[in-house]
Amino acid sequence: MRLFSCCRLAVLLVLLVSLNGFQPSAAAAELVGFSDNRFRPGTIVIRNSEKRLYLVLRGKRAIRYRVAVGKPRKAWTGQALITAKYIEPDWSPSPEVRRDFPHLPDVIRGGAHNNPMGAAAMTLSNGNFAIHGTNRPGSIGRAVSYGCIRMANNDIEDLFQRVGVRTPVVALP
Repeated sequence: MRLFSCCRLAVLLVLLVSLNGFQPSAAAAELVGFSDNRFRPGTIVIRNSEKRLYLVLRGKRAIRYRVAVGKPRKAWTGQALITAKYIEPDWSPSPEVRRDFPHLPDVIRGGAHNNPMGAAAMTLSNGNFAIHGTNRPGSIGRAVSYGCIRMANNDIEDLFQRVGVRTPVVALP
């Protein structure tokens, strides 16, 4: 009887230690309440100050994702539509990025470890901006981009399959 109790205690300790060390991904999407009536279901809402992207659902709910947003004075605000969707897109630096990093190649092929677009991208109708994955997961939750919205690769893959071309996107300060 005493041996059984010791074994049971040991198993419980192992479980507690392993569960205590487990932490869900900091970038994981979550279902949340969303009561901003300005936005219809199917709209993507980016709140730059929160560094969060919301996909508005029916029933005053949304899927919330952590994102990286534009650096100070580079954060995009306004309205746009998704114009195209790409899996592992090639990336070419914009003139502004090229000015700051002249050593960059003209094109970085999709799927390359140094491609900043990550697993997928959705371009926006407002010009040079996109919602895309990243090769720098540590940037999620920070203001670091030149205006694009960066998502963890598993999150962009999830959002990518939920929305289509012409989905409205609204970015708030």
